[in-house]
Amino acid sequence: MDNLLKRITFNKDILCGKPLIRDLRISVEMILELLARGATEQEILEDYPQLEPEDLRAAMLCAHYMVAGETILDHVVA
Repeated sequence: MDNLLKRITFNKDILCGKPLIRDLRISVEMILELLARGATEQEILEDYPQLEPEDLRAAMLCAHYMVAGETILDHVVA
């Protein structure tokens, strides 16, 4: 699962340092919002062709670590 977290990047110059998917200008926050609003994985992947299914799972795993109070960077850098 740590391999999924390697898809999550942080760049202070992009979206104020929010967690991103693979340095794209697509935030974890946006992916989670789309899913919460009922968008399907297929719809998201069609709307954002640069994304891969693993990116969506990485966003959900990132949210899990944040809610659990765990440090994401420890898993990304490892």
